[in-house]
Parts: sequence; C-alpha cells; structure tokens
Amino acid sequence: MGGDDGVRVMMAGVALARHRHEGLQFNLYGDQTRIKAALDSHPNLRKASEVFHTEDVVAATDKPSQALRKSKKSSMGLAINAVKAGEAGAAVSAGNTGALMAMSKLALRTMPGIERPALAALLPTLGDNDVVMLDLGANTECDAQNLIQFAVMGAAYARVALDLDRPRVRLLNIGTEELKGTDDIRHAAAVLRAATTLPMQFDGFTEGDKIGSGETDVIVTEGFAGNIALKTAEGTARFVTDLLKRAFTSSLRSKAGFLLSRPALHMLKVHLDPNNHNGAVFLGLNGVVVKSHGGADAKGVANAVNVAAKMLRQNITQRITEDLANFRAHFPSESLAS
Repeated sequence: MGGDDGVRVMMAGVALARHRHEGLQFNLYGDQTRIKAALDSHPNLRKASEVFHTEDVVAATDKPSQALRKSKKSSMGLAINAVKAGEAGAAVSAGNTGALMAMSKLALRTMPGIERPALAALLPTLGDNDVVMLDLGANTECDAQNLIQFAVMGAAYARVALDLDRPRVRLLNIGTEELKGTDDIRHAAAVLRAATTLPMQFDGFTEGDKIGSGETDVIVTEGFAGNIALKTAEGTARFVTDLLKRAFTSSLRSKAGFLLSRPALHMLKVHLDPNNHNGAVFLGLNGVVVKSHGGADAKGVANAVNVAAKMLRQNITQRITEDLANFRAHFPSESLAS
C-alpha cells in the first residue's frame, strides 16, 4: 500500500467488499500505522483483518529483478508468499504489474501444462455480457502453444466470471480469413478448431474493431498486442466522454440538450467506468493473484476483491487443470508444458 491517500482508498474498497462477502477475512500488508488509522473508519473490516507491518515497498519504477530482491520483506512479496504458504486464499495488489507477475511466478510457479501465466481481464461490450481478454501484457512474445493455453485458461475463466457453459473464443488477428496472421496464430487456430471436446466454442479470428461488439466471450492474443489494445480502448473511452462533455458545454442549447440526455449519459458513464471492470487475474499460477488498477477508487478496489473471491469460490485452478487434462488426452502430439 502507498501513501495515506492510497491506504484510505484501499481500506474503503476492502471494507465495501467485506460488506458484500461477510465471511471474508483479510491479511493487510504495509505501514501498520497508516493501515490502522484507515481502519478506524471501518470497524466491520477491522474485526475481520490482521495487519502485518512492513516498511519495504515495491516502487512503480522498480524492475522485476529489483522487486524480486524485496520479495521476502515487501508488502507485495509477503502477500504472495501468504498464498504460497496457504495462509491466504488469494493476493490482491494495486502495485507494479511487472513486479507482481515476477514475484507470483517465482513463488507460486505455473500450473502443470502451462508454460507462461497470462493476465486476463473483463472488458465492456455491446452484448449481453463482458468479454474476457488475455494476455494483456504479461508476455510480449508468444508461440502457438502459448496461445492455445491462453484460450483454454480464458474459456475456463469465462465460465466462472460470466457464468457461461460454452464461451465463444476467438484469436485476435489482422483479419478474419483463415490465411491471415502469423504461422503461430494460424497453427493455434487449427488446433483449437479441432478441440471440440473442450467446453468452449472456437469461432476463428476477430479484429481489433470487434473487441467491444459482444460477438465473442473470450479474445486471445499475445501480451504486446493485448496491452496496446487495452490501452487504446481505455483512451478511446476517455476521448468519447471528454468529447461529449465539451460538446454539451459549448452553448446554451447544448446545455439544455445535456439535461434531456442526462439519463443516457449516466448509463454510458457507468458502462465505460473502468472501476466497474477492475481486477485482472494472473491465470496459470498455482494460486489466485489479482491485479487492481493503481488509480482505482474504492468501488474499483472492491471489484478486484470480488474477482478474487469468485475465483476462489469457483475453484478456477481446478477448472483449468481439468480442461488441460482434457486437451492433452485428445491432443497428445501437441507439446504443451508438462
């Protein structure tokens, strides 16, 4: 946890999550004085929490290698190690993403059958439900096997997060035709198209302009393109809201139009608010780790905790393990990690 403001926001968010999930207990890692001061405003949370003091913090500017050297004493490292030791069911952090991934992978290791963990998150769409997208930046270069594993994990996550029996899965590509894309993307598509025993529906390729269309439930890509797509979507959302704000304040007639359009604009704001979709999951680890956005408000922090709680209740690691076993049973020639 960061400075006083950051601690207060985190505690307010955790307290909100506690109201939604009365059975949850929390281990809080960071500056004990600041945490206990913030807990004074949340007596219900204080009764369900244990505070662990540490002065070591992973900075936003720390490289993963630097963060790893702090893994035994930093708040982030202690939270992850608590999951490893079975002292906590999940770790939630708003800190340095690269450091969180490096520490989590070192402490928890990847699941059998997974070479690399992937960062997955829910994004808003025009459809009936959100879309799961992965990888969003954990792996900048991926081969066909990585993409296949991401698809299996993403479908398992969609079944939990979106309550779907057979999620629709697509690979992000530069076109929808079967001949488009790299050799790795085309090979991954061929394998997934043949994997009819998996609890998913593979629908081929999709392009960047269809991410929010609601036509698919899981979009799979390597982390370089995934992170760019995510940041572009976030920037576009801010652009649209700022443009509307500017347009509605440009004249008296526009201000009158704003009053008439307020209900619709409120719905748009809620739909595009990143706090309503906060909480990205590192899939493929032997444990649950959730990344909260560093700029999230209390509602966003609560949503990140909700994601962690749901992953634990629905046993996401077991679901992924079963799907990987299903895949290997039908495709023994595919060289997935063992």
